[in-house]
Amino acid sequence: MSVSYQSAVDRLLALGHELTSQRKFDLEHMRILARALGNPERRLQSVLIAGTNGKGSTAATLASIVQAAGYCTGLYTSPHLLRINERIQINREPISDAEFALIYERVDLAARRLVDRGDLPWHPSFFEMLTAMMFEYFASAGVDLGVIEVGMGGRLDATNIADPSVSVITDIDLDHQKFLGNTLPEIALEKAGIIRPGGTVVLLPQHPQVNDTLGQEIMARKARAISAVRYMPPVTPEAGKVEGTGNLSVGNHFQLDVMDKEVKIDFPLSGRHQLRNLALAIATAVELSQLGLKISPEDIAKGVRDTSWPGRFEVIPAEGDSPEFVLDVAHNPAGAWALRSALSTFYGDRRLTFIFGAMKDKAIKEIAEILFPLSERVILTHADSPRAATAAEIAAMAAHTQAEMVEEPSISNALERAAKSAGDRDVVVITGSIYVVGAALAQLTAKATLPHGA
Repeated sequence: MSVSYQSAVDRLLALGHELTSQRKFDLEHMRILARALGNPERRLQSVLIAGTNGKGSTAATLASIVQAAGYCTGLYTSPHLLRINERIQINREPISDAEFALIYERVDLAARRLVDRGDLPWHPSFFEMLTAMMFEYFASAGVDLGVIEVGMGGRLDATNIADPSVSVITDIDLDHQKFLGNTLPEIALEKAGIIRPGGTVVLLPQHPQVNDTLGQEIMARKARAISAVRYMPPVTPEAGKVEGTGNLSVGNHFQLDVMDKEVKIDFPLSGRHQLRNLALAIATAVELSQLGLKISPEDIAKGVRDTSWPGRFEVIPAEGDSPEFVLDVAHNPAGAWALRSALSTFYGDRRLTFIFGAMKDKAIKEIAEILFPLSERVILTHADSPRAATAAEIAAMAAHTQAEMVEEPSISNALERAAKSAGDRDVVVITGSIYVVGAALAQLTAKATLPHGA
């Protein structure tokens, strides 16, 4: 009897999160599983993207460009905002429930046989299973290019069984120190694991310690480094308010020389930090065009304009009595600084209320220090995850900020409280864990009935 979609999802979730597992990361186990499936990762061209922040935005932008050029484009990202299917997409369409269940059953059967024969010591993990499903789905669908976001680190990540045409490294900062190391050079070394001997890597200058480590690894592997600096905007992009409203004019807009042709760039993702992710995506697209994909400057401009990456400084305008909402995933200090910069730029004259929730393993104390001083009030809440910190735990870790904090047991309660207390020009900022942002986005976009009041 075939496995249903819900059963497939339940079985995957029952495998548990890698970060709570005592297993040692071992890429050889992933290679064994891939071999049993006929090595689907070898049947598609791919780009592998590693880093601490900006991986998803860079991947979504690059995938949109390649799709605009007429290619069947796979996109693999993690985690998801609303549904697990979002992680595996072809031409912006998430894998269907039926296909998800079918591919899961195929991969799970192979995995169980490997365990029964003793070829694997245990069943593959949640992320290993999803990654194998992605490779199998992309290969069977005949995608022209798979744009693949690394889950964590790079060297031992399940995605690193791919043989990418181009490797991309986004901004690197402290995160997942328990697994990747306690210093920037240690973490950078793990990220550099996606660079192939004699291969091509696209990157931007960043912290000197990161630059030194990446530079040494590039030289050791005789790889070719492509700097994306030339695709950073030459002037401050247009930004500001939409005439006649108080709402944010979303995005970054400027002229840019691409392949010796000036094109107008309209990038829907807001914040100066997104310009670095944009530059990496454009530089990678140009490199792919030199490797055989037919990508024009016009394709790049269209793909950039069509980019969609929800929950990253996403603005839901005020309507009726409902306040303006800003949703942004800021689950580590670097992400918090990027959000703080964007809020100061676009909302410096507005009163802010924060709704915040985070995972226990995140740097909550540091994130609170960065963000909470901007707010009039912080509503602490609890994400629907066994890894989530409770509102009371967050309050204890953030007490030193002296911010006004109130606790709500659920995201729906937090939204209701924020809406009730919001003034005419107040902005409600929903941030922290992607699980908090995703749950709030689902309720807001579903137009959940919330009591509002000035």
